[in-house]
Amino acid sequence: MAVVPVSLAGRPYEVRIERGLLRRVGEECGARLRKARVPIVTDAHVYAAWGEAVEQSLLAVGKQPAWRVLPAGESTKSWDQLSATVDWLLAEEVERGDHILALGGGVIGDLTGFAASILKRGCNFIQLPTTLLAQVDSSVGGKTAINTEAGKNLVGAFHQPSLVLGDPDALDTLPRREVGAGYAEVVKYGLLGDAAFFDWCEANGPALLAGEHEAREFAIARSVEAKARIVAEDERETTGARALLNLGHTFGHALEAQTGFSDRLLHGEGVAMGMVLAARYSARKGLMDMAEAERIAGHFAVTGLPHQLSALGLNCTGAALVQHMLHDKKMDAGTLPFVLMRGIGSAFLARDVALDDVAQFLDGELHP
Repeated sequence: MAVVPVSLAGRPYEVRIERGLLRRVGEECGARLRKARVPIVTDAHVYAAWGEAVEQSLLAVGKQPAWRVLPAGESTKSWDQLSATVDWLLAEEVERGDHILALGGGVIGDLTGFAASILKRGCNFIQLPTTLLAQVDSSVGGKTAINTEAGKNLVGAFHQPSLVLGDPDALDTLPRREVGAGYAEVVKYGLLGDAAFFDWCEANGPALLAGEHEAREFAIARSVEAKARIVAEDERETTGARALLNLGHTFGHALEAQTGFSDRLLHGEGVAMGMVLAARYSARKGLMDMAEAERIAGHFAVTGLPHQLSALGLNCTGAALVQHMLHDKKMDAGTLPFVLMRGIGSAFLARDVALDDVAQFLDGELHP
């Protein structure tokens, strides 16, 4: 088992990565579960794939699962589902010292974590991420949120889990597209600060996507180690270090908003396209070689991820995409910081980006 510590003052926790963990949830979490009934929030797809295994594991240690099964998809991260989930947890008589289990991808982890953060001013929760994206990114670091009409993740809280159990076996039940979307976040760690890891991705990404377990376990552990270091340095994104994790996200969230936060463009697909755009815009500004930007685009092309904005078929202008960016939660005194690149493995936070220049750049990408 790979065990990655997340070292936060007063509330450290572990991220455990090993095949078979979901079938041992009772054993791994048992000491933290104080009551006989254990509340679990999941979605319909995950419940169908893993509900029985998790339930049997808990029953084996004398625990009775109480399930809340939500619709699958990004639309579940809503006010209505948050409110209903909090009411359900109150009906289950969850106390501050109890642990709520979040079994699913980023949507379930974000929603459940946010519910835990506001329930009785803060309850414990455990992340059981079942997608690659959640295992390498959203389950670690304590960012929780829901979406609103104004944009993605604009209402939320920093609320750290007590434990994260990442089981690579869960990826075997995912559609290839979902694994690919999560792979974009793996590549991100190479691009923002680990050029050698990007080299590894170029050599091993296809095997990871094809289901090779050793490649998946290595990529998950390496990604979590990178995120844990950054979170320990800048938990609440105040010094700028954690902001680097947003590489590709400002562009990507705008694309998600333009496509209605729908299955037309998954979050990881938006991030992949966003990282290509960040690299090409950095090259446009003379910060990195265009050849490096195209190397990034080429890798996403090989792995089946979006790499040409014009291919998305968006009926909009660059100015429309920039308008979505104005709702970004990173807006600061009317200025939107961008994570740009000086090369592969060298990302930085730029606070002097002119949005009209970004709009002009996007027009060129939309209509090359």
